[in-house]
Amino acid sequence: MTDMGLISIREDAKDYYDKEKKKHKNYLNRQFHVSRPNEVWVSDITFFRYNEKSFYICVIIDLYARKVIAYKIGYNNSTQLTKSTFKSAYESRQPNQSLLFHTDNGSNYKSRSFMTYLKGLGVTQSFSRPHVPYDNSVMESFFSNMKREELYRTKYRSEKELRAAVDAYIKFYNGERPHSKNQYKTPDRKEAEYYSK
Repeated sequence: MTDMGLISIREDAKDYYDKEKKKHKNYLNRQFHVSRPNEVWVSDITFFRYNEKSFYICVIIDLYARKVIAYKIGYNNSTQLTKSTFKSAYESRQPNQSLLFHTDNGSNYKSRSFMTYLKGLGVTQSFSRPHVPYDNSVMESFFSNMKREELYRTKYRSEKELRAAVDAYIKFYNGERPHSKNQYKTPDRKEAEYYSK
């Protein structure tokens, strides 16, 4: 504070930075092993171009069994895409305990409407540090596999075929593809075993 009662711009900027850092904290901090389903969900959006059209694929994975619990494909990388994907996951899973939702620093996930929506559900948001993909490596790995095993290997004849292929891949990933983090069980089997206890 100066003699004239003015606030230092530098102090103001630091306060704003500290506030933003707290609001966009990395609570997950690469702790990818969790004890139950619906404890931590991770999400990201990938881009795929087909026939001069851009497609954005938003996916949410439950960390417990590395299971894809929701996905949507849109023409725009929008808050509406992330919100509708989360809503689909939330309505189908109906978590009844604390839930952490971890993503990168994309503007969709940081938008006021999306953050307000999650806060209203009692969901805690966690964010990767800027330009640190390892903070969300489970999602990075999933998209890498999907592109290598499906999207980049196939020449689609229509948008309908592309959408059907993504749907089929996710069903294969959940139901047939063994995962090393699941002791080589599929995500569906790992989660089913939890609920059968």
